[in-house]
Amino acid sequence: MDNPIEFNFDEIITRRGTASLKWDAASDPAVLPMWIADMDFRTSPAITEALANQVAYGIFGYPIVTAAFYQTIISWWLSKYQCAIEKQWIVPAAGTAHAINASIRALTKSNDGIIVQTPVYNQFYSMVENCGCRIIENELINIDGRYEINFEDLELKASAPNTTLLLLCNPHNPLGRVWTKEELTKIASICAAHDVAVLSDEVYADLSHGKHLHQPFLPIGITYGLRSVTCSSPGKSFNLSGLQVAYAISSDQTITEKISAQLEFLMVATPNLLAITALIAAYTDGGEWLKAVKGYIYDNYIFLKEYCERELPIITVSDLQAGYLVWLDCRGLASRLPKIAPHLLEQELWLNDGSLYGFAGEGFLRMNIACPKLQLQKALFKLKMVLARY
Repeated sequence: MDNPIEFNFDEIITRRGTASLKWDAASDPAVLPMWIADMDFRTSPAITEALANQVAYGIFGYPIVTAAFYQTIISWWLSKYQCAIEKQWIVPAAGTAHAINASIRALTKSNDGIIVQTPVYNQFYSMVENCGCRIIENELINIDGRYEINFEDLELKASAPNTTLLLLCNPHNPLGRVWTKEELTKIASICAAHDVAVLSDEVYADLSHGKHLHQPFLPIGITYGLRSVTCSSPGKSFNLSGLQVAYAISSDQTITEKISAQLEFLMVATPNLLAITALIAAYTDGGEWLKAVKGYIYDNYIFLKEYCERELPIITVSDLQAGYLVWLDCRGLASRLPKIAPHLLEQELWLNDGSLYGFAGEGFLRMNIACPKLQLQKALFKLKMVLARY
């Protein structure tokens, strides 16, 4: 697609040697990294301008979380999702992982069961275990690359003694699935019936594609009287993960106080000065950039899907409804190439092995397509050359 000149997503930016986890973690500089959730695009010019102005000021003392921080979050959620939030519902955090971790601790006690819908974001496993809780898997149903919730199994798991929380990925990582209002309402109904709280990770909310509109869980949770928390951030949508800025939202004052106390205890309650500046700029003036980058990413997805249909028909590409992480079903290769990702890495292509996301991810790959199309073409050609041998 055509983009305004200031949004040149075709630009190849050299990131190696810039202390980039994505590009500098591999010992071999020839490796093409398409793994971690990190875009290879410059962020919105509105954000870089705001940061440049803050840096030019030249003083980097201790920050406070300003009224503008809260107001831009409130305005963003109202304008994007028609979701009304009050200031006292928002708890700032120095990173999404910290916000989720503190929320888990606020909603559970040691040895509680926490439901996750697998295959799911790998950090969920370590977060749950680090909080002294148990993983309860509600495996999603794969229907020709489209995943559905197994509600019968969810009800069974929610009814189990000491199961107190559903850790929801909304939209879902790594599956790129946007849950509908009807699906979320059914989740709320089940959880309310069994007194199970819901923690909704919505970091990919802003990256939903086409007709797949993001539905926040927050208003549904309020309707059902659930104990619920939503965690989000501009980190994924505006490529700001390195700045570590996030927030938790809950209409329950007791819960927000517990989250705040956990963040204070962990000493991660206040985002840094530049992170606060970036969030305000993103949510105030980043809308046009976000719209453009979503269009470019979805064009990349269509290119990948058509390439696989034509050149790699043994791979099934899941429907990408949100985000930029594509889920590739490579189980047709299992008998000839049981461990695909390590073999690809040896051949200088780094994708994430599906087993990182639980047993249900065995035989799959996760590919990050938030990159210039030329880079995606190179990655797909490498993939084809390696798999052609098998």
